[in-house]
Order: sequence, then structure tokens, then C-alpha cells
Amino acid sequence: MMIDENLLVLLLALLLDRIVGDPQWLWSRVPHPVVIFGAAISYADQQLNPSSLTGSQRRMNGVAAILALLVLSIAAGFVFDRFFALFGLAGLVLEAGLVAIFLAQKSLADHVAAVATALRGEGLAGGRNAVSRIVGRDPETLDEPAVCRAAIESLAENFSDGVVAPALWYAVLGLPGLLAYKMLNTADSMIGHRSEKYIDFGWAAARLDDIANWPAARLSVLLIAAGAWIRRGMSPCREAIRVAMRDGGLHRSPNSGRPEAAMAGALNVQLAGPRIYGGVIVTEPMINNAGRDVATAGDIEDGVSVFYASCMVLTGLIFGLFLCFL
Repeated sequence: MMIDENLLVLLLALLLDRIVGDPQWLWSRVPHPVVIFGAAISYADQQLNPSSLTGSQRRMNGVAAILALLVLSIAAGFVFDRFFALFGLAGLVLEAGLVAIFLAQKSLADHVAAVATALRGEGLAGGRNAVSRIVGRDPETLDEPAVCRAAIESLAENFSDGVVAPALWYAVLGLPGLLAYKMLNTADSMIGHRSEKYIDFGWAAARLDDIANWPAARLSVLLIAAGAWIRRGMSPCREAIRVAMRDGGLHRSPNSGRPEAAMAGALNVQLAGPRIYGGVIVTEPMINNAGRDVATAGDIEDGVSVFYASCMVLTGLIFGLFLCFL
């Protein structure tokens, strides 16, 4: 597919995802593609990552597994691309529907906004329950400001790897690039952490995911800054860029800290810092240490507003590029 067609499909997909989101009536009847990716990753894990192997053997198996999974996803992308090409204009619409499945604008905003709604309506217990659906940290260890910070951090991080990165990889490499990215990102979330079981087997998936998300994380800073300018004015826009440049590297991830720092600057709140995952304390510096140290439900709502404006800027950018290639 030509790049102008890719951009047209991506533009339609962004608009469709923004309006429809993730229809639960559909995924309650058929498996989501990411669930299929997860099943493939789990199978590779079961077959190639037994505890009887040495660390070096597990690492080699992990490299082989992620490469094989990427080849399969790229091949699937080519098959879908050729299939949709058979249907002309209708094929473009069908492809836009498939691309929209892998974007997370409305679903992410809905899940994050639900945390603020739960805090206001049900108090801390409701907020903890709502935030447990979108973050991996122990909800019972979180007070109300920590619940709010967790929701905002998830919003910023997933803007990068749930919206910007898949849009970027599709724009550049079409369906093969999009499916490969989503397979890699799913693998990183499942086996890319540093537990005893996965520190070797998931090493390649984690490193490749870092590389794949590098450009989107930096682009997301500019998009969040633009969204902050639209919703909150020039000063938050400047702060988003300034804090991202200063504190973006404080996060343990080479990428996640960039959009989180931009959002922290845009909202003038502190993010990150020490937190607990699975009973283990993760100690990290506070991002935007000069910002407000008490995040609120209102900050979550402001973050969602900035997020949607940033998505709007991304859609406008794709539209502008499409016009340039006409």
C-alpha cells in the first residue's frame, strides 16, 4: 500500500477509535487479536522457558521465540494487506477497522476517567478498585493522591505505546509494522520484566520493545505539550517540554519517563517516585519534584482533557501529512 493510502487508513482508524473505542459486545463474542498474541507468547513461554535450563539457554530461547513471533506477525500483516487490497475502497475501510482495534484512545481515556469517577462517588476503596484495572502496582498500598498519580502515569505512558507508537509504525510500515509492534509490545508486558523467570527469557523482547518505542516516546512529549497548550495555555505547554527534557530520563524505562514527565509538567504535579509491585518496593526519583505533591481526581480529569487534545493533534498531523502526499 502506498504511504498516502496508509495515512488515509490511519486517519479513518483514529477517528473510528475515538468515536467507538473498544466495543465490549464484540470482544465478549470473539477473541481480541491481542488475546491471540498473548496465547502465542504463552505457548512459547511454556515450551522454551523451563526452569531446568540455564540462564544463557533461556536467553537464547527468548531471542528465538520473539524473532519467530515477529516473523509470524509480519507475515500475517502481509496476508491481511493483500486480502484488503482485493476490495478496493471497501478494503480501505475494512483495514481502517482493523487498525482501530490496535489503537487505545477512547478505551484508555474511559478507564482512566473511571478512576476519578470512582474516587468522587465511592471514595478511596472505589478508586483503588478502578485503578487496579489499569496498573500493576498493589492498590491496597495506595492512598488517594497515589491512586491519582498512578492513573495519570498510566494515561501518559499508554498514550505513547497505545496510541502514538502503533500509529507511527502503521504509518511507516503498514499492517506488517503494526502487527509486529503489537506482538512485541504484548510480549514485553508478559515476559519483559525482571523477575527470576523472565530476566533471561524476556531479555530480547524487552530490549526490542525499548527500541520500538523510542521514537514514539519522544514524539509523545511534543504531542502532550501541544495538547496542554490547547487545553491549559502556553505556560503548561512550556512546562511539559521543560520537565520532559529535565526529568524524562529519571524513570527506570528509557521511554516511559518521557510522556510521564511531559504530563507531570503540563498538570504541575509530581509523578513516579517509590511504589510497590507484588510486595516489592521500587524506589525511583520523583518526576517534577517541584510540582504539587498531592494529585487529585481533578488532575486525572485535566489529564484526560490534555490526552484527548493530544490525540486530536496527532490526528491533525496525520491529516496534514496525507494532504502533503496527495
